[in-house]
Amino acid sequence: MSELDWQKSSFSGDDANCVEVRVGVGLVELRESDDGDVILPTNPAAFANLLTTIKSGQLNLHA
Repeated sequence: MSELDWQKSSFSGDDANCVEVRVGVGLVELRESDDGDVILPTNPAAFANLLTTIKSGQLNLHA
């Protein structure tokens, strides 16, 4: 995968502090934009589950 494959949410705007994602065959990788050397690999099913959990509001991080 190349550096061109990294994407960030359009909700991030120009803020450099965001999570970026890139998708390959059977692999999803996440990184924080301000620390691009640390990459978290996962699989598409686990990533889909994370997105579903976030969208449902089950991650109440401000409690």
